[in-house]
Amino acid sequence: MNTTTLATPGGNSPPAPRFYNVAEAALLMKLSEPTVYRAIRAGEFPAIRVRGRYVVPAKAIDAMESGALELGLVDAAEYTVTRSAA
Repeated sequence: MNTTTLATPGGNSPPAPRFYNVAEAALLMKLSEPTVYRAIRAGEFPAIRVRGRYVVPAKAIDAMESGALELGLVDAAEYTVTRSAA
């Protein structure tokens, strides 16, 4: 993950990312990529799959961080949603 801020016309910083790939999410949370992949596949970590590739919503990571700061311990599985086909 590149943490360098890119300059944009007008001097504004780029918008915060809405999604992270698995490598970026793992790096942010100091986890290994295989750990994140296993949690995603087990339904224990929030992600979106697009044609076999996963992205992690930045809001999910933000919510887990806020929850951990407030409660002290957060289980990522609490942030996943299981929907059955209608």
